[in-house]
Amino acid sequence: MFRALTVLVLTLAPAAQADVQEAVGRLNLSGYRHREMCTASLVAPDLALTAAHCVTSPSDGYLKRLGDMVFVAGWNGETTTGTARIKSVDVHPQAYHDGGFDLRHDIALITLAEPLSPAPVPLGSGGLPGPLTLMGYQRSAPHHLTETPYCYGDETFAIWRIRCRVEPGQSGGPVLSGEGKDRRIVAVISAVVEEEALVVPVDDWLRDQLSMRK
Repeated sequence: MFRALTVLVLTLAPAAQADVQEAVGRLNLSGYRHREMCTASLVAPDLALTAAHCVTSPSDGYLKRLGDMVFVAGWNGETTTGTARIKSVDVHPQAYHDGGFDLRHDIALITLAEPLSPAPVPLGSGGLPGPLTLMGYQRSAPHHLTETPYCYGDETFAIWRIRCRVEPGQSGGPVLSGEGKDRRIVAVISAVVEEEALVVPVDDWLRDQLSMRK
Protein backbone atom coordinates (compact mmCIF):
# COMPACT_ATOMS: atom_id res chain seq x y z
CA MET A 1 0.00 0.00 0.00
CA PHE A 2 1.27 3.46 -0.87
CA ARG A 3 1.55 6.06 1.87
CA ALA A 4 1.85 9.56 0.45
CA LEU A 5 4.18 11.22 2.88
CA THR A 6 7.84 11.80 2.25
CA VAL A 7 11.37 10.67 2.42
CA LEU A 8 15.01 10.51 3.23
CA VAL A 9 17.85 9.37 5.38
CA LEU A 10 21.51 9.74 6.13
CA THR A 11 23.87 12.61 6.70
CA LEU A 12 24.49 16.22 5.83
CA ALA A 13 26.22 16.92 2.52
CA PRO A 14 29.77 18.28 2.28
CA ALA A 15 30.84 21.80 1.29
CA ALA A 16 31.01 20.85 -2.40
CA GLN A 17 27.20 20.70 -2.45
CA ALA A 18 26.62 23.81 -0.33
CA ASP A 19 25.01 25.63 -3.25
CA VAL A 20 22.31 22.95 -3.57
CA GLN A 21 21.78 22.81 0.18
CA GLU A 22 21.17 26.55 0.28
CA ALA A 23 18.34 26.21 -2.26
CA VAL A 24 16.57 23.31 -0.54
CA GLY A 25 14.37 24.23 2.38
CA ARG A 26 11.48 23.37 4.64
CA LEU A 27 7.95 24.15 3.59
CA ASN A 28 6.19 24.82 6.87
CA LEU A 29 2.40 24.68 7.12
CA SER A 30 0.84 25.71 10.40
CA GLY A 31 -2.54 27.04 11.38
CA TYR A 32 -5.37 26.48 13.82
CA ARG A 33 -4.69 23.15 15.54
CA HIS A 34 -2.38 21.79 12.86
CA ARG A 35 1.29 21.81 11.96
CA GLU A 36 2.90 20.11 8.98
CA MET A 37 6.17 20.20 7.07
CA CYS A 38 7.44 19.16 3.68
CA THR A 39 10.53 19.92 1.61
CA ALA A 40 10.80 22.23 -1.39
CA SER A 41 13.58 23.40 -3.71
CA LEU A 42 14.21 26.72 -5.41
CA VAL A 43 14.02 26.31 -9.19
CA ALA A 44 13.95 30.09 -9.77
CA PRO A 45 14.55 32.98 -7.34
CA ASP A 46 10.80 33.22 -6.65
CA LEU A 47 9.69 29.65 -7.44
CA ALA A 48 9.94 26.48 -5.35
CA LEU A 49 9.19 22.92 -6.42
CA THR A 50 7.40 20.52 -4.08
CA ALA A 51 4.83 17.71 -4.04
CA ALA A 52 1.20 18.50 -4.84
CA HIS A 53 -0.07 16.67 -1.78
CA CYS A 54 1.98 19.00 0.42
CA VAL A 55 -0.09 22.02 -0.61
CA THR A 56 -3.46 20.37 -1.24
CA SER A 57 -5.73 17.90 0.48
CA PRO A 58 -5.37 14.57 -1.37
CA SER A 59 -8.91 13.62 -0.38
CA ASP A 60 -10.53 16.46 -2.33
CA GLY A 61 -7.79 18.44 -4.09
CA TYR A 62 -8.56 21.69 -2.28
CA LEU A 63 -5.62 24.03 -1.83
CA LYS A 64 -4.41 24.49 1.73
CA ARG A 65 -4.41 28.03 3.12
CA LEU A 66 -1.63 30.10 1.56
CA GLY A 67 -1.43 32.11 4.76
CA ASP A 68 -0.39 28.97 6.63
CA MET A 69 2.61 28.32 4.36
CA VAL A 70 6.19 29.57 4.75
CA PHE A 71 9.25 28.45 2.78
CA VAL A 72 12.50 28.46 4.79
CA ALA A 73 15.51 27.92 2.52
CA GLY A 74 18.73 26.36 3.79
CA TRP A 75 17.46 25.83 7.35
CA ASN A 76 20.15 24.15 9.47
CA GLY A 77 18.72 24.52 12.96
CA GLU A 78 20.28 27.95 13.52
CA THR A 79 20.34 29.96 10.30
CA THR A 80 18.56 30.15 6.98
CA THR A 81 19.48 31.38 3.51
CA GLY A 82 16.07 33.02 3.07
CA THR A 83 12.45 32.95 4.18
CA ALA A 84 9.36 33.82 2.17
CA ARG A 85 5.60 33.66 2.40
CA ILE A 86 3.65 32.05 -0.43
CA LYS A 87 1.99 34.16 -3.11
CA SER A 88 0.33 31.40 -5.15
CA VAL A 89 0.48 27.70 -5.95
CA ASP A 90 0.17 25.90 -9.29
CA VAL A 91 -0.67 22.21 -8.98
CA HIS A 92 0.02 19.81 -11.84
CA PRO A 93 -3.20 19.77 -13.91
CA GLN A 94 -3.29 15.96 -13.87
CA ALA A 95 -2.71 15.55 -10.14
CA TYR A 96 -6.47 15.36 -9.60
CA HIS A 97 -8.89 13.87 -12.08
CA ASP A 98 -11.92 11.57 -12.12
CA GLY A 99 -12.49 12.37 -8.48
CA GLY A 100 -9.15 11.03 -7.29
CA PHE A 101 -5.52 11.85 -6.66
CA ASP A 102 -2.96 10.63 -9.20
CA LEU A 103 0.42 9.99 -7.59
CA ARG A 104 2.06 10.01 -11.03
CA HIS A 105 1.63 13.79 -11.18
CA ASP A 106 2.31 14.68 -7.55
CA ILE A 107 4.07 17.96 -8.39
CA ALA A 108 3.35 21.58 -7.52
CA LEU A 109 5.11 24.87 -8.20
CA ILE A 110 5.04 27.53 -5.48
CA THR A 111 5.37 31.24 -6.26
CA LEU A 112 7.06 33.04 -3.38
CA ALA A 113 5.97 36.47 -2.19
CA GLU A 114 9.53 37.71 -2.78
CA PRO A 115 12.61 36.28 -4.53
CA LEU A 116 15.34 34.64 -2.47
CA SER A 117 19.09 34.85 -3.02
CA PRO A 118 20.30 31.19 -3.18
CA ALA A 119 21.10 29.99 -6.68
CA PRO A 120 18.18 27.91 -8.01
CA VAL A 121 18.73 24.24 -8.79
CA PRO A 122 18.26 23.53 -12.52
CA LEU A 123 16.12 20.71 -13.86
CA GLY A 124 17.66 17.71 -15.57
CA SER A 125 16.42 14.68 -17.45
CA GLY A 126 16.79 10.94 -17.14
CA GLY A 127 18.58 9.60 -14.09
CA LEU A 128 17.56 5.95 -13.89
CA PRO A 129 18.84 3.57 -12.80
CA GLY A 130 21.11 5.95 -10.87
CA PRO A 131 23.07 6.83 -8.89
CA LEU A 132 20.66 9.42 -7.54
CA THR A 133 20.71 11.58 -4.41
CA LEU A 134 17.66 12.26 -2.26
CA MET A 135 17.54 15.39 -0.09
CA GLY A 136 15.06 16.69 2.45
CA TYR A 137 14.02 17.27 6.06
CA GLN A 138 12.98 14.32 8.20
CA ARG A 139 10.31 14.74 10.82
CA SER A 140 12.59 12.78 13.13
CA ALA A 141 15.36 15.39 12.54
CA PRO A 142 13.45 18.45 11.31
CA HIS A 143 16.23 20.98 11.81
CA HIS A 144 18.86 19.34 9.63
CA LEU A 145 18.88 18.83 5.89
CA THR A 146 19.65 15.17 5.25
CA GLU A 147 21.01 13.52 2.16
CA THR A 148 20.86 9.96 0.86
CA PRO A 149 23.39 9.39 -1.93
CA TYR A 150 24.02 6.42 -4.22
CA CYS A 151 20.37 5.48 -4.66
CA TYR A 152 19.19 3.29 -7.52
CA GLY A 153 15.77 2.44 -8.86
CA ASP A 154 13.50 1.65 -11.78
CA GLU A 155 10.27 2.89 -13.34
CA THR A 156 6.83 1.33 -12.85
CA PHE A 157 3.72 2.93 -14.35
CA ALA A 158 5.45 6.34 -14.71
CA ILE A 159 6.53 6.29 -11.04
CA TRP A 160 10.14 5.75 -10.05
CA ARG A 161 10.71 3.39 -7.14
CA ILE A 162 14.04 4.25 -5.52
CA ARG A 163 15.66 1.64 -3.32
CA CYS A 164 16.69 3.93 -0.48
CA ARG A 165 15.02 4.05 2.92
CA VAL A 166 12.71 7.03 3.37
CA GLU A 167 10.86 8.68 6.22
CA PRO A 168 7.95 11.08 6.70
CA GLY A 169 8.77 14.77 6.48
CA GLN A 170 10.48 14.94 3.13
CA SER A 171 7.71 14.86 0.57
CA GLY A 172 8.51 17.37 -2.13
CA GLY A 173 12.25 16.96 -1.68
CA PRO A 174 14.51 16.87 -4.74
CA VAL A 175 15.86 13.76 -6.40
CA LEU A 176 19.18 14.77 -7.92
CA SER A 177 21.32 13.41 -10.70
CA GLY A 178 24.96 14.39 -11.17
CA GLU A 179 27.67 15.53 -8.81
CA GLY A 180 28.61 18.82 -7.16
CA LYS A 181 27.57 21.91 -9.09
CA ASP A 182 26.43 19.70 -11.97
CA ARG A 183 23.54 18.37 -9.92
CA ARG A 184 20.12 18.59 -11.52
CA ILE A 185 16.63 17.91 -10.18
CA VAL A 186 15.20 14.95 -12.11
CA ALA A 187 12.30 14.00 -9.83
CA VAL A 188 10.35 14.94 -6.70
CA ILE A 189 9.86 12.74 -3.64
CA SER A 190 6.22 11.78 -3.36
CA ALA A 191 5.59 8.78 -1.13
CA VAL A 192 7.04 5.86 0.76
CA VAL A 193 6.23 2.18 0.27
CA GLU A 194 7.99 -0.50 2.25
CA GLU A 195 10.54 2.13 3.34
CA GLU A 196 11.51 2.87 -0.27
CA ALA A 197 10.85 6.13 -2.08
CA LEU A 198 8.26 6.63 -4.77
CA VAL A 199 9.28 9.68 -6.77
CA VAL A 200 7.71 11.61 -9.65
CA PRO A 201 10.00 12.53 -12.56
CA VAL A 202 9.91 16.14 -13.75
CA ASP A 203 7.85 16.50 -16.92
CA ASP A 204 6.97 18.86 -19.78
CA TRP A 205 4.30 20.65 -17.74
CA LEU A 206 6.90 21.72 -15.19
CA ARG A 207 9.42 22.69 -17.86
CA ASP A 208 6.77 24.75 -19.66
CA GLN A 209 5.84 26.53 -16.44
CA LEU A 210 9.43 27.54 -15.84
CA SER A 211 9.94 28.56 -19.45
CA MET A 212 6.87 30.82 -19.43
CA ARG A 213 8.06 32.63 -16.30
CA LYS A 214 11.55 33.50 -17.53
